[in-house]
Amino acid sequence: MRLFFAIIIALSSAFILTNGAEFSFLETSVKFPDTKEGEVLKHTFTFRNTGDEPLLITGYKVACSCTQIEYPEAPIAPGKKAQIKMIFNTKGKYGFQKRKIELESNVKKKTLLSFKVFVIPSE
Repeated sequence: MRLFFAIIIALSSAFILTNGAEFSFLETSVKFPDTKEGEVLKHTFTFRNTGDEPLLITGYKVACSCTQIEYPEAPIAPGKKAQIKMIFNTKGKYGFQKRKIELESNVKKKTLLSFKVFVIPSE
């Protein structure tokens, strides 16, 4: 009887761990080469929904409006790929810049993307 309950608990745990949408990124961080102030940097983060439910991105949080992203508004089906486009305007920025983007979605874990760049002040 104990063996029966142990099997039931193990199977239940496996189902709990796999339920939901899940991001799987090729990369979550990018380092740009040194860049002159005033340039607009762009990067595309590619991901796959490795979960078993549709993944829905509902928004994002950034430290300032100099960083923006474009993301799919339609749900991403399990197993499908999609992209998030990041845009960083270096106007008025100088020195080392390290930025984080927190994605708001139906994924259980907090999802962060980041980038680094050294911005050379314009003359």
